[in-house]
Amino acid sequence: MDKPRKRSITIAGHATSISLEAPFWDAIRDIAAQQDISPQDLIAEIDNSKRMASLSSAIRVYILSWYQDKANET
Repeated sequence: MDKPRKRSITIAGHATSISLEAPFWDAIRDIAAQQDISPQDLIAEIDNSKRMASLSSAIRVYILSWYQDKANET
């Protein structure tokens, strides 16, 4: 598995860095594109949810849930 890649983004005017493996960054871009929003906006939505873990963990759980929901649609 790839090592996590750290990226800096700004959410609600605050700079933060997020470490995720490359497949998760790819998934964020894909999901954001399907929702017609930017990856940064998607991450901000995840950050604004009632998450109980780190932002990186919340993103991973969101991605898993999103793909599970898509799989259950078919």
